[in-house]
Amino acid sequence: MRRRVLLVLLLSLSAARAAEGPPAAPAEAVVPDAAAFPGWLAAFRTDAIAQGIKPETYEAAFAGAQPVERVIELDRRQPEFLQTFAEYFDRRVTPSQIARGETMLAEHAALLDAVEAQYGVPKTVLVAFWGLETRYGAYLGSFNIPLSLATLAWEGRRSAFFKSQLIDALRIVDAGHVAAADMNGSWAGAMGQMQFMPSTFRAYALDGDGDGRIDLWNSLPDALHSAAHYLKRAGWRTGEPAAREVRLPADFDWRQARITHRVPLADWIAAGVVPADGGAWPSVAGPAAIVLPQGWQGPAFMVFDNFDVVMRWNRSVNYALAVAQLANRLAGEVTLVARAGEAGALSTAQVRTMQHYLNTLGFDTGTPDGLMGPRTQSALRRFQAAQNLPADGYPSPSVYARIEAAHEAADRLSLAPSATLSDPPPGSTHP
Repeated sequence: MRRRVLLVLLLSLSAARAAEGPPAAPAEAVVPDAAAFPGWLAAFRTDAIAQGIKPETYEAAFAGAQPVERVIELDRRQPEFLQTFAEYFDRRVTPSQIARGETMLAEHAALLDAVEAQYGVPKTVLVAFWGLETRYGAYLGSFNIPLSLATLAWEGRRSAFFKSQLIDALRIVDAGHVAAADMNGSWAGAMGQMQFMPSTFRAYALDGDGDGRIDLWNSLPDALHSAAHYLKRAGWRTGEPAAREVRLPADFDWRQARITHRVPLADWIAAGVVPADGGAWPSVAGPAAIVLPQGWQGPAFMVFDNFDVVMRWNRSVNYALAVAQLANRLAGEVTLVARAGEAGALSTAQVRTMQHYLNTLGFDTGTPDGLMGPRTQSALRRFQAAQNLPADGYPSPSVYARIEAAHEAADRLSLAPSATLSDPPPGSTHP
């Protein structure tokens, strides 16, 4: 009787896998017909003017305009491989980046001291943002912002968002802050020394030098006052750090290392967490979390309320840690003390395959998309716990190999007609 139950189960598994098939490859991007762009611009002109944009501003921005193919290409390009934290960090927090930041701190000391005093944001943090965004103003971007945003709004995948940003960009031109032809930046619309999106510019940018206009490209007072104003409004807590490297106790529960698990600092101290550099703990008002950007074998960081503020600027944990660490370096603190963690990173195709395998093994990741979102991380932690592995939710090559092996073992089991089970599967009917 058990053999009959098992046979039904295995046939169901095989049928489900056959129906599901291998992980789907991403669909080919369909590039819109450029001949339709003038018609879209004409319709947008009516909408823009209805929202108060001056006709002459529209004409200056779009006379003879064509969609920017390079913008579409960059928007649709997905990275082939994920970057490990060590790779990301080492490419951005370099000795030359630190040395240049120290030079900027000295060169603009009076301005930075004044901005820090007014907003409560440390000058080292402001310079760290400046360094990571544009290498201290050396790389502002060469894409025309109105044309780039019009291309992205017309392309259609995130049309509403980019159309809104385009309207804000034209309002900035309307206000006399910059000419449309001079409004240059990244392909996605970020601009100036601190790479503000147009909506961020309109909400937070300030005239720091008092000349009656806001110039985030050429006026460092405008750029620094605007950045500090944004961070203060986002909730920056004066006198508190964003992140601190820590050492974890040998019996640490890796499932607790996630950015959403916040507990008072005293609880982490009681659990045996200590500062990596042996220094004193900071004074913080809110709860803290532990993050492991390269898994349990890599560095560990305790993150605080100000880390969330940095994440509002850029939602990447690696970016936020790089800002925090560059700021610490500029303040004269020690370098990373932990080893980098397991080498190698999965490709986006491997992440998609991993998601497919986890789904078939009963660990729900949702629709495989090649992205390590919270649902995939949660599923990965459950798999790791079931395999008696450190449940850090990190997709290391070794964990990928374990998932692949488990999937292959499940396939072999489903094809073995003589296999037996000690008990019927959950949900089955006893004969």
